[in-house]
Amino acid sequence: MYGLGGLESAIMDVLWAADEPVRVRTVLERLDTGKNLAYTTVMTVLDILHRKQWVEREMHDRAYYYRPAFSRAEVGARSLREIIDHSGDPEAVLLHFARSVTESESEALRRGLRKKPPRR
Repeated sequence: MYGLGGLESAIMDVLWAADEPVRVRTVLERLDTGKNLAYTTVMTVLDILHRKQWVEREMHDRAYYYRPAFSRAEVGARSLREIIDHSGDPEAVLLHFARSVTESESEALRRGLRKKPPRR
């Protein structure tokens, strides 16, 4: 995931797959990194993700429960936005991207562009 380290990305995958906010222990149990990680390591990374505003947390019965602050789709869109904004040539980036999309992705873009923008 753009802007995250490997363990941060793996933890975000666990949070995005969860149906509800989860405790550190649950994240640790669901992580599939191929490494034997300590509870405190996962807790530290979740704290870092919280400080980076990638996750939200609430205290329940002396334990924090974590959930993503943004959906995976929102993060993907923000990543694309950042790449486009810092490319030096946004038009060229968009055109290269447009040439790389599949037919179904192209149709999804057309549908999205046809929708009226929300009223402010």
